[in-house]
Amino acid sequence: MTARPGRRRLLAAAGALALGGVAGCASLGAAGTAALRSAPPAGLPRRVELGATPFHPQEDYQCGPAALAMALGAAGLATPPEQLSRQVFLPGREGTLQIEMLAGARRNGALAIEIPGRLDALLRETAAGHPVVVLLNLGLSWAPSWHYAVVIGYDLDEAAFLLRSGPIERQVLPFETFERTWARGGNWAFVVLPPGQLAASADEASTTTALVAFEKTAPPLRAAGAYRSALERWPGSLTLAMGLGNSLYKAGALPEAEAVFRSAARRHDAAPAWNNLASLLLERGRLREARDAAQKAVALGGPTLDAARDTLQQIEARLAASASPRRKAPRETPRERATRR
Repeated sequence: MTARPGRRRLLAAAGALALGGVAGCASLGAAGTAALRSAPPAGLPRRVELGATPFHPQEDYQCGPAALAMALGAAGLATPPEQLSRQVFLPGREGTLQIEMLAGARRNGALAIEIPGRLDALLRETAAGHPVVVLLNLGLSWAPSWHYAVVIGYDLDEAAFLLRSGPIERQVLPFETFERTWARGGNWAFVVLPPGQLAASADEASTTTALVAFEKTAPPLRAAGAYRSALERWPGSLTLAMGLGNSLYKAGALPEAEAVFRSAARRHDAAPAWNNLASLLLERGRLREARDAAQKAVALGGPTLDAARDTLQQIEARLAASASPRRKAPRETPRERATRR
């Protein structure tokens, strides 16, 4: 957690691995399919089209900013492609890296959550109202031509996906064709969501990775709301609880942060949670409670042992200072009183 001026530094939620990847896109110019046809996911409509998804036709090599602008607009966070181009486009690569696509979404106030590279995940997301940004390879495996597009729906009866792609506002792409070009692009995809919403197909790990990255740049209360939504789905996650507690702390909501850290410490008996609870109690002047929590963090050991020892040392110093009797000021002599007059 980033410390505010004059505030203590708490242990952060677990970090996430950064994604490098390839750069899209091209200059303008199966087993998964068989499974969808034989046994489509239960409970999904036969046809979905997210027609309200904005359309931004791309210029050469600008498929990344265009696709990101469409996804952000669908999430209620309209951002012009020209602005996104300044943020994410890499002229030297004539495209945009995957890591820049994710960071660009976060920079403009959205969650960017990677989803499983499966066709059924695309169906589940679009059925949930989430357009999906996908990386396609329109060339060959040995001569790639990278391209970002946005999946806005599907038609099971026609066995086709519906996309916003390049200069085409409504491209109908057969499952087989899409599957080949997507596989050559590494089956990479993500959704762009307003904080508080979760991907329909993403697992706990992908969601946590997205939230930890989002917390680094988001306003604390917005990050807290996103963490809270994820905890409702995965209540047993220590990392999500730590992220919620840290976000509440940064927002100045100390009683709420204390409750989160206390609950996480008791539920998981984890040193980072005990340490953060101790730090917060120290800041609030509840020194004996803070010492008890810090001692538990030290006893548990682990990679945060040095931080826990430092927290305990600060608490002990405060307790010692508060226990020391104040020295009385010496009484003035008659001569000193006369001199002052």
